[in-house]
Amino acid sequence: MGQSFRMQERSVLHFNVADFAVAVEQVADVSLRGRPLLIALQAGRAVVYDMSEEAYRDGVRKGMALREATRICRGAAVLAPRLGLYQKAMAAFFKELQGYSPLIECGRADGHFFVDVTGTHRLHGLAPDIGWRVRRETRASLGINPIWTLGTSKLIAKVASRLVKPVGEYIVMPGEEEDFLAPLPVTVLPGLTGRELEKMRDFRLTTVGALAGLSRHQLMVPFGSRSDYLHDLSRGIDDSQVSRPGAAGDSIDFEEIFADDTNDRRQVERVLGVMAGQAGTRLRDRKQVARRVGVWLRYSDGAQVVRQASCRSGTAGDFLLRKLALDALQRAWRRRTRIRSCRLVCDRLQRQSPQLLLFPEPGRDPGHTKVLTALDTVRHRFGQGVIGIGMRAGL
Repeated sequence: MGQSFRMQERSVLHFNVADFAVAVEQVADVSLRGRPLLIALQAGRAVVYDMSEEAYRDGVRKGMALREATRICRGAAVLAPRLGLYQKAMAAFFKELQGYSPLIECGRADGHFFVDVTGTHRLHGLAPDIGWRVRRETRASLGINPIWTLGTSKLIAKVASRLVKPVGEYIVMPGEEEDFLAPLPVTVLPGLTGRELEKMRDFRLTTVGALAGLSRHQLMVPFGSRSDYLHDLSRGIDDSQVSRPGAAGDSIDFEEIFADDTNDRRQVERVLGVMAGQAGTRLRDRKQVARRVGVWLRYSDGAQVVRQASCRSGTAGDFLLRKLALDALQRAWRRRTRIRSCRLVCDRLQRQSPQLLLFPEPGRDPGHTKVLTALDTVRHRFGQGVIGIGMRAGL
């Protein structure tokens, strides 16, 4: 009863800019509006990163081979992804939302935001009013038109946003969660694996209501340890909080999409070295250190491998960040399949201590500090990519 009461008291808005990369490109070049548009690297084994609604209606999907996409959507414009531009657009959208709540959780350059506006009605009006106002303001200032949905949890708001693409709004009132979910196909539920969906088809569990009709004990037979999660999910029970920006969930994130899928380890190591330098500069600018570095490898067959390496005291130095990244890569390098993209994530961030060290830390050259200061000076003046650390340096 206590959990249900808390859920009814919450007001969570979900904002989603459909086909975010396309939307940003169309703001940058208005001549692209109303035309089929594909975001993809133009290379032999390239796949679709994002596509416009016109291309989607022709049958194009994310992850589809570019060659096939251009065959079924003839005449579509093709642009290379510009992740830096999309991240700037995310930052601008985030700034628009900051005036309404301190609790904002966003995706990674994908146009998704959760905003917890519980208890803010005296300042900003009712939650639906905030949704309409944010859409109006972002259209005027940024040129993008977000979907917005309102629910009593992140789960309900997320599912609702999947029903109103490419634009619209949806409000699920407190107490309507199970009735809202019941007739929907199970495929709208977030977090389900392909194997789980296959089992649901085998058991003829095609709707969320059918899944919710099973008890925890009945779900245990086909789904094992996931039975509790599926039981709550199908009933709209979600007590997860909207992460506060700068909290433990904050991270620094870079990704490289290869022009051609590759299994050349040296090429992947070089890319990780560049991204480690970018991460180091950003950490030092923010006066933070990272205690964990993760490497995400996404393969041409859609599979993904994630491995991490940790540093107990944390670091913002290019040398140690690169070493941690290569250690994580060593643990991740287990498949012969070609790699489509490589991602570096620095998390478990904390403020850098202002106190100087009495003794040098093991494995860290005091001279590295002068090198990194010089690197930052050059990068800030001439750009991030003009200088880096060679693969043989500092390891």
